[in-house]
Amino acid sequence: MRILGIDYGDARTGIAVSDPMGWTAQGVLTINERNNPEKVSEKVLELIKEYSPAEIVVGLPKNMDGTEGFRTDATKKFAEILKSKTKVPIIFWDERLTTVAAARTLNETNVRGNKRKQVIDTVAATYILQGYLDKKALKK
Repeated sequence: MRILGIDYGDARTGIAVSDPMGWTAQGVLTINERNNPEKVSEKVLELIKEYSPAEIVVGLPKNMDGTEGFRTDATKKFAEILKSKTKVPIIFWDERLTTVAAARTLNETNVRGNKRKQVIDTVAATYILQGYLDKKALKK
């Protein structure tokens, strides 16, 4: 079964999805909705219909010391809105350093400027989802 990965942000939200076997994550798209969790959730619902995921993994932005800050609150609010609209289980996944890893990947592939803005959140969502998939595979 597929799993959907989400990197929720104030300006953009990255989306990734696993392959049908749940082994690898692929970036799908970036949703450009500034400070509008309702609209983001509606677009995610369309993707839920398209991919029929068994789970949704939402990156939880924690501080480097493991504490939760204002970004965590915004992400949890978004997840609650989404949870009220779907029965698909939502799992939070620690997303520390995923944007840093995404930026490093884009640097290595020489992606710059506006194109970079449009894909960095999708790449981060892919890192979030792949981390979850890898951990899940280790438990088997």
